[in-house]
Amino acid sequence: MRRVSRFAVAGAAAAALAVTVSACGSSSTGSAGSGSSKGIGLAYDVGGKGDQSFNDAAYAGFQKAEKDFGVSGRDIEPQDGESDADKVQRLETLAKSGYNPVIGVGFAYAPAVKEAAAKYPKITFGIIDDNTIQVKNVADLVFHEEQSSYLAGVAAAKATKKNHIGFIGGVDVPLIHKFEAGFDQGAKSVNPSIKIESQYLTQTAQEGGFSSPDKGENAANGQIDAGADVVYHAAGLSGQGVIKAAAAHKVWAIGVDSDQYSQGALSAYKDYILTSALKNVSGAVYDLAKSVIKDHKPLSGDIRGSLDNGGVGLADSNPAFKNNADLQAALKKAEQGIKDGSITVKTS
Repeated sequence: MRRVSRFAVAGAAAAALAVTVSACGSSSTGSAGSGSSKGIGLAYDVGGKGDQSFNDAAYAGFQKAEKDFGVSGRDIEPQDGESDADKVQRLETLAKSGYNPVIGVGFAYAPAVKEAAAKYPKITFGIIDDNTIQVKNVADLVFHEEQSSYLAGVAAAKATKKNHIGFIGGVDVPLIHKFEAGFDQGAKSVNPSIKIESQYLTQTAQEGGFSSPDKGENAANGQIDAGADVVYHAAGLSGQGVIKAAAAHKVWAIGVDSDQYSQGALSAYKDYILTSALKNVSGAVYDLAKSVIKDHKPLSGDIRGSLDNGGVGLADSNPAFKNNADLQAALKKAEQGIKDGSITVKTS
């Protein structure tokens, strides 16, 4: 069996995670490609491009699709305090301009995707992290985040020297509860008496839970001061503050969504990033673009990434993680249990 830390990416999207992403915040436009699609339209979640995590993973798939399919795309940043109507306008602008597919990055786009998809039935829309829209021209790009988080919990429990770890969620919503539930269960599978700190930065995304590194840093400092020596975040851009705090205290951080050990903007802290719980957002964006632009058979409905299909996993870029035989053996056993069904990972 392959090692759990070697993150498998389905199909032609394998290289997407390796794409170097830009930290700038401008939109990109280009000439229309051949066929019925001008290219890919991408609308970012809070935190925007440059978060070294969720949005940048989407951008990596966007860039790879542009290159491989010979089309151009347009990606648009969110605005502070925007409404659902603003999101609808953003998606409709992309659809009217001829971009297909049009993808909303994040569950906050659900009302907007539902409205825009009804107005533009010939355009394929994608939404990441939401599967409430069940219509023919919408692809719900979702993941078993609890599975990779379980593995992150196993890694944390194996890496801690104090039997004391922490979880920091960006916003107190069901999606992020999946990360916490899996992490807690994985850690307790190693040590049932392990102490786990838990904190959500905000109750709503509008309060900055996914976009405030200072909030993440303050929360991590509090957990580390309380005794945690491994801290896992599911907090988007705010997670950069978590990682910064961990490095300052010389304890482990576990990243999320992208391989944060390999992100250039976080290079000063990389020696303290044990691993990252990966979610193949880049592959999901790429595969949806491929289905529309190249295959002319648009994906739709519930499309879920898991350990089985390589949609989630753990990064193994840090040699301290990759070469820890005891930790790797525990992860291999946990992954096998999830795959064969002997371990059922909780989602709340």
